[in-house]
Amino acid sequence: MQVYLPIAEMSVNALLVLGMGWLVGFLSGMFGVGGGFLMTPLLIFIGVPPAIAVGTQANQLVAASVSGVLAHWRRGNVDVKLGVVMLGGGVVGTAVGVWIFGILQRLGQIDIAITLSYVFFLGTIGGMMLVESSRAILRRRAPTARRGKLHRHIWLHGLPFKMRFQRSKLYISALLPAGIGAVGGMLVAIMGIGGGFLLVPAMIYLLNMPAGLVAGTSLFQIIFTTAAATLLQAATNQTVDAMLALLLLIGGVVGAQFGTKAGSRLRGETARLALATIVVAVALKLAFDLFSRPDDLFTLTMGVR
Repeated sequence: MQVYLPIAEMSVNALLVLGMGWLVGFLSGMFGVGGGFLMTPLLIFIGVPPAIAVGTQANQLVAASVSGVLAHWRRGNVDVKLGVVMLGGGVVGTAVGVWIFGILQRLGQIDIAITLSYVFFLGTIGGMMLVESSRAILRRRAPTARRGKLHRHIWLHGLPFKMRFQRSKLYISALLPAGIGAVGGMLVAIMGIGGGFLLVPAMIYLLNMPAGLVAGTSLFQIIFTTAAATLLQAATNQTVDAMLALLLLIGGVVGAQFGTKAGSRLRGETARLALATIVVAVALKLAFDLFSRPDDLFTLTMGVR
């Protein structure tokens, strides 16, 4: 069943887009990520212009994240106070990211900037997560392996403006979660992702949050940053396709409920290994497409008077 997307100016298979939304919603609930790191490349793969893919799918992340948060909230897996601090930085980062997006769009460089950003961030973060999660699984299986410290302290934990987060049992500088949120907000605006693939490992390894609270708290912050990004993109850059967003939203809400149930059955290191594998695979596909021969070849020539 074909539907026409007025902003993207193309037709797509509605069932295919619904299925993509369900898949991303499933991953959102399972891993506590917004899923945009997968949705934007998937939309690009089916021919949606990168700028439209980024602006539109952020809207889908709102619905998928709300659905996932409600499921985690019922289990008591959301640290609201820490999520609000992250949100403060996230809103600032989103505004800055939308401004940068507009500049790149006017320069005609937004498509290549989006693709390169995905290859770099997904490849780097996914590779690091893949190595760490593999080591964690090997340590768990080794009977003589020594257990590491519950909390690893680095110089960032000595920053000022310390706050106590009772739910996560943390006493850290508020600048740390706010800074993580700001980076996530910029990624939402420029790459159309919730930033969960970066937020989740940062919350685990930098904030030392309990693994059980990471997914729900990450999604809580993602709700508001993606909503802000959607509104700003629609108002300033006109890159939000309502029809495409509706199809993605329907699939995402349903998929998130299934993903939350599936995620509760996975061990922490196993879930991180699965997420890392998906992230690296998407980065490799984007890199391959970036350097492969395009289907339609064209050249630009300068006329001589």
